[in-house]
Amino acid sequence: MLTRRQLLKQSAWLAAFAAGFMSWDIPGTEKKRKFRIGACDWSLGKRSDVSALEIAKQIGLDGIMVDMGNEQNNLHLRQPEIQKLYKETASRTGVKISSIAIGELNNVPYKSEPKTEEWVWDSVDVAKSFGVPVVLLAFFSKNDLRKDDAGKKEVVNRLKKVAPHAEKNGIILGIESYLSADEHVDIIQKVGSKNIKVYYDFRNTADAGYDTIAEFRKLGRQYVCELHMKENGFLLGSGTLDWPAIGRSVYEEGFYGDGWMQIEWAKPDKADLVESYKHNHDLLKSIFSKKA
Repeated sequence: MLTRRQLLKQSAWLAAFAAGFMSWDIPGTEKKRKFRIGACDWSLGKRSDVSALEIAKQIGLDGIMVDMGNEQNNLHLRQPEIQKLYKETASRTGVKISSIAIGELNNVPYKSEPKTEEWVWDSVDVAKSFGVPVVLLAFFSKNDLRKDDAGKKEVVNRLKKVAPHAEKNGIILGIESYLSADEHVDIIQKVGSKNIKVYYDFRNTADAGYDTIAEFRKLGRQYVCELHMKENGFLLGSGTLDWPAIGRSVYEEGFYGDGWMQIEWAKPDKADLVESYKHNHDLLKSIFSKKA
């Protein structure tokens, strides 16, 4: 639980931050659009659990990114009855389902396991059922593509097969990984589909050793579909990322993507989750949820 002193300090910092951001004169952003702010269900402690919508409502979020499930439950979001439950709960809470993710690819790699091709194909149908435009494909842990040319080649081959299905249904498949901007673009160009993009995470890029803003600018609105906003164990604004500079880069690049950004892993150890995510939501809202 955050102390009263910490809350007062953070509130004062947030007010000063917002005032400073409002004063920036950024060319070309006169008609910048509002972003909607959600969170990943797993970072709310409810991976692939419909109760994540209730927690999101407590926080005041616009929506959640929903994980499709795991190998044990056969990625249960593919089941019509599970989809129905999510849709009913979303309607009741007023919290939207903003995008879909396949986190299980970190454990059962898309780059090597045959069954994952069916998962990714089906994710397009799930996304269409929910009326959301983006599916995140996770490439970490066992699915990491760094220094794996054979893995990259296989991913390209598999994405070539599923890309027409994504195109037909208007769904973007977003690659989230530790690869550089150039490596991401290389994969996308080899696949040759406008429906394959990068799911961009500023923290991941920094952790991989890259200049996170320079990498974002390389990709820009042409290649990025949606954003993760996190600090891994810290509240947004309390870690090492330069959020004012991130805000400037997003607006200067004219990026809007699908209009969503998701908070992920931005809570100190033992801190209250709802309280922490309210802080994170307020900070992002001060930067990204207003019109010029």
